Amino acid sequence: MADEVILLDYWPSMFGMRTKIALAEKGVAYEYIETDPWVKTPLLLEMNPIHKKIPVLIHKGKPICESLIQLEYIDEVWSDTYPMLPSDPYQKAQARFWADFIDKKLYDPAWKVWGTKGEEQVAAKKELLEHFKTLENELGDKAYYGGEVFGFVDMAFMGYYSWFKAMEKFGEFSIETEFPKLTQWTKRCLERESVVKALADSDKIIEYACVLRKKFGAE
Repeated sequence: MADEVILLDYWPSMFGMRTKIALAEKGVAYEYIETDPWVKTPLLLEMNPIHKKIPVLIHKGKPICESLIQLEYIDEVWSDTYPMLPSDPYQKAQARFWADFIDKKLYDPAWKVWGTKGEEQVAAKKELLEHFKTLENELGDKAYYGGEVFGFVDMAFMGYYSWFKAMEKFGEFSIETEFPKLTQWTKRCLERESVVKALADSDKIIEYACVLRKKFGAE
């Protein structure tokens, strides 16, 4: 494991998809170890004893946990290729702010839209659409969140893309209809090989969501 890069991840994880995009953009080769988060493997417990969650990036035998931290680590370690964060301190702070917004605001309502029912689901949908609107307003007429270059915030948000179809199906809304600028942004991102290869199949995500809905008692 000395000089290797290893990624402990689970195929539906929007957080792991971020890390895979970043590694691809940097051209970093790595070993992928499928790690079901519902099954706490000895390696996962060893490498992430605090949160016991994926993804875990292992570099030179040392673990880096939390996907946004992994993105920054990747950007700093492999700094000679494709900068993901802007060099300007203010722009860098803004990128971190919006990535943090995505982490703190999207996850809870996003899973509740496909994973709950009744009033809880209705409230989650309302909250999720408000956050999508905020993110669309921030994007504005820019090609990407950082301007003309695909970067840190785009990677943070595109990790969720594979789950969009499940959100739309169970939440009964259309991102394309309600958020045209976000839709155009996703199409630009999907032109990148790093993104296409990192994302899970949306139909398989729906199948997985159906399994979890039963597990959560939402059926």
